[in-house]
Amino acid sequence: MKSLRLFAAPAALAFLVTACPAADKDADGFVPLFNGTDLSGWVNVNCAPGTFFVKGNEIITTGKPTGFLRTDRQYENFVLEVDWMHVNTKEVGNSGIFIWGDPLPAPGTPYTRGIEVQVLVNYETDWATSHGDVFSIWGARCKPDRPHPKGAERCLPGEKRCKGGGEWNHYKIVANNGNIQLHVNGKEVSGVSACNPRKGYLALESEGAECRFRNIRIKELPSTNPTRQETAEVAEDFTSLYTGLDLTHWKADAGHQGHWKSRDWVLAYDGKSTARDQNLWTEKTYGDFEFIVDWRLPATPHKVQRPVILPTGDAAINPETGKPRTVEVDDAGDSGIYLRGSDKSQVNIWCWPVGSGEVYGYRTDKGQPAAVRAAVTPRLKADRPLGQWNRFKIRMRGDRLTVLLNGKTVLEEAQLPGVPPRGPIALQHHGDAIEFANPFIRELK
Repeated sequence: MKSLRLFAAPAALAFLVTACPAADKDADGFVPLFNGTDLSGWVNVNCAPGTFFVKGNEIITTGKPTGFLRTDRQYENFVLEVDWMHVNTKEVGNSGIFIWGDPLPAPGTPYTRGIEVQVLVNYETDWATSHGDVFSIWGARCKPDRPHPKGAERCLPGEKRCKGGGEWNHYKIVANNGNIQLHVNGKEVSGVSACNPRKGYLALESEGAECRFRNIRIKELPSTNPTRQETAEVAEDFTSLYTGLDLTHWKADAGHQGHWKSRDWVLAYDGKSTARDQNLWTEKTYGDFEFIVDWRLPATPHKVQRPVILPTGDAAINPETGKPRTVEVDDAGDSGIYLRGSDKSQVNIWCWPVGSGEVYGYRTDKGQPAAVRAAVTPRLKADRPLGQWNRFKIRMRGDRLTVLLNGKTVLEEAQLPGVPPRGPIALQHHGDAIEFANPFIRELK
């Protein structure tokens, strides 16, 4: 139970918005959002291939792993109707419908940033209900129509109208100009306003329990011209490299078993693989690409001395001793991302004062030109506090590397002379525990 992005061609998107829905409008102006036979028009973002499937005119989610299935285009103002049913009759069944979401999960979560319409059974507290809560998630904002008892951006329903597990419920969601009203089995019960974003993707959620959806249809309403800041990110052609269930897409050496482990949406490593090569490599090789991955160091930190690195890439020297100057830091481990099959072209994950994102093999190579060594040294430290999730966005084109950490550029067009033109990507073994999530790849042309 939870507590509670990147470009499509404008001309092609405009065609989808105007031409596709108009083809099959019924007398009320609705078009099907699900054809009843397959998942055409939908994108499995971060789940195993079998997490969402079609059977008997229904979209069914197994609930494992946690993640979401989104529409292949964005929507702004609309009326959405859908029937849903949890199969759990006694245990908690959790799912949801995401409104105005981003195309990829928010950093350190399996969910999109957006507004969630809860699909839940067998759960009642003063925080959440099984009768149609509407709330913001992972950086989105909204104002509940009624104040939440604990101050959350969550509207609890004014009336309990949902049926329990094993029975079908009908939702009508009216989303217009940043406002959402939810009708449950024929009556409006909850809503939010001042939503941001107020244009984006629609999605069905997988969250631990089997849930079924059918009769999904939508009627689009006139635009109210959201700004760029009120619009979700637009999808680029990123592909997930993790199923949430196993090591598909990675070279699963027998020595990795029990050490590189699928833990739902998190790919966890205990630092103790017995494989000859303890790093976890992709099965596929890549040339030019963008790679997104979230990571965190979960170990309890301890105090250590680490070198101070200058913008030139050299270690700062203590003038009194003539030795490298160090400072005390909290250290929770070390790892990195190997690019194109090379441990020299490693984007570092660590606790040094210089911050993560540097390329150690080039920075410490005194045979490299000064400009090369300076360029692979982070321009700033963008790491979040230890224990929190971080997101890398790594771009390799030719021998040039750009690294964004938590949305900040730490390396830009840094040259890696002699880097192989193509090779696999690895999550590095360094003997320390580390967790990864949301690895997505986009090959560049």
